Amino acid sequence: MTNRRSFIWAATAATASAATFPSLPTRLAAAEPSTPDLPVRFSLNTSTIRGQNLSIEKQVDVASAAGYDGIEPWMRDIETFLAEGGKLADLRKRIEDAGLFVASAIGFANWISDDDQQRRAGLEAARHDMELVAGLGGKLIAAPPIGAHRGGSVSPPLELVAERYRALCEVGASVGVQPQLELWGFSPTLSKLGELAYVATAAAHPSACVLPDFYHIYKGGNDFAGLSMIEASKMLCFHINDYPADPPQDKIADKDRVFPGDGVCPLPKIIRGLIDNGFTGTFSLELFNPDYWKRDALAVASEGLEKSKAVVQQALSLSVG
Repeated sequence: MTNRRSFIWAATAATASAATFPSLPTRLAAAEPSTPDLPVRFSLNTSTIRGQNLSIEKQVDVASAAGYDGIEPWMRDIETFLAEGGKLADLRKRIEDAGLFVASAIGFANWISDDDQQRRAGLEAARHDMELVAGLGGKLIAAPPIGAHRGGSVSPPLELVAERYRALCEVGASVGVQPQLELWGFSPTLSKLGELAYVATAAAHPSACVLPDFYHIYKGGNDFAGLSMIEASKMLCFHINDYPADPPQDKIADKDRVFPGDGVCPLPKIIRGLIDNGFTGTFSLELFNPDYWKRDALAVASEGLEKSKAVVQQALSLSVG
């Protein structure tokens, strides 16, 4: 399976040992936010603790013990679990017993390729991934521009991208999982909020939705004001993170992402705008920071949730206007 940011993992070998987890308390039902006074839910994208090399079962334990509402696993970890003899029904029960829901999942099906054969294979791979997500009770999966994302790639016309995204939405509708059109700031295709909005609109499919990311919006040279032009109900999951002032925008990379509030992104102001426009989705913490990978996984996840909630609380305290 295509490795998301494989160059990051190849460059960084985190070897922190797995933490020992306490018995997990019964938590609030996944249908309710963990903090009742906040209008959003919080999820742990497991890239945040990728370097600790935990099994997906331990990733679930970490997310629950830290207090998240949901978890956003990677398809390759689900596949590893199954290849080692695990049962999807058992993993679903573990997630639900931990008080979590599957907020989304990270897959890499090549649905956008100009090569007809590759694209057909990509749609079949997407179907397979979606069936696994549905088996875990999930209803969303990331749909990044794999196949048109590398430097030097020929960027397909947006009209064609919209047609191909519609075909992906058709596959999702048959399974019951929505593919979220994902913004990648470094990609020649779908790095701009305007492109994201155009493709999702032109696809003209009821399942169409988008997956923004604070870091990627910045990396792609976007103005955050553009978020106000996207219908809040079409942003079901939003990757939350922050970024430092240095390296500069043209040099910054995934590994430079930091906890919300530890960088220079004006998160409270942006989040206030999102909430005022009706956003009630899930903020999923997605980081690739090698320094965090050297730390205890539960400590990292807990700090990430605390800081994510803090910026949302700051957003709610801002005066309107």
